[in-house]
Amino acid sequence: MEPLTQATLGAAAAIAFTRNTPLKQAFWIGALGGFLPDADVLIRSSSDPLLHLEYHRQFTHSLAFIPIGGAITAGIGSLMTKGTVRLSELWVPASIGWATHGLLDAFTSYGTQLLWPLSSTRIAWNTISVVDPLYTLPLFVLCILSLIRKNRTLSKVGLLWSAIYLLLGVHQRQKALDTYQHVVEMRDHDTATIWVKPSFGNDILFRAFYVHANQIYTDSVRVPWIGEPRVYEGSSIDQLDYDTLHASLGSTHQNDLERFHRFSNG
Repeated sequence: MEPLTQATLGAAAAIAFTRNTPLKQAFWIGALGGFLPDADVLIRSSSDPLLHLEYHRQFTHSLAFIPIGGAITAGIGSLMTKGTVRLSELWVPASIGWATHGLLDAFTSYGTQLLWPLSSTRIAWNTISVVDPLYTLPLFVLCILSLIRKNRTLSKVGLLWSAIYLLLGVHQRQKALDTYQHVVEMRDHDTATIWVKPSFGNDILFRAFYVHANQIYTDSVRVPWIGEPRVYEGSSIDQLDYDTLHASLGSTHQNDLERFHRFSNG
């Protein structure tokens, strides 16, 4: 998700799950840990436009990298405090903040390599948009109030809101998927390749698409929290003939096409 949400969740988790770390210290180092994994966007190459796609949400977002990311964050924090706070005191809240980042990203649609280096599978649960004010604002307010009032319970309430909203997204996606599967069946089309993903900024309107007979069909599914779902019919387009295109390219572009094919799950 976007940086404000990631930093806020990291701060709230660090506050809630550390007892011996001063609250203010847990806040800023947890926020830093929640933010820093997205530094992988700096991995780029002017000669290889696909490089940043391959490395964004890769090793920095994996579960295995959390202790290392926590150490990096703690080291930066120690430098920021000019050594007045020991690295060992910062590592736990920094690691907690770092741990929230990849897990939250996995709820979005982009895909996160949580299991790297054991697996390069991009995990995407497709239950929340990369920007969702209704998720972020209550969490942000509760986290800031927790800092101002020096009350860790408020951050715990913020984490409770986070869990409830993410679970609501799981429910909403399943409802959208069930609705769309019924529509596809009514069209007498194959339901084996159906995807539904939240649209920008909400968990009510979902983008829906599937592949049938070498055609990509796309529609929208609206699933209000209260009320009946509704499908808005979209359009279709020919699916890319991958084999023909691949055979027509030179070796460099073939390699690029293969990489993007893997990235986009075909």
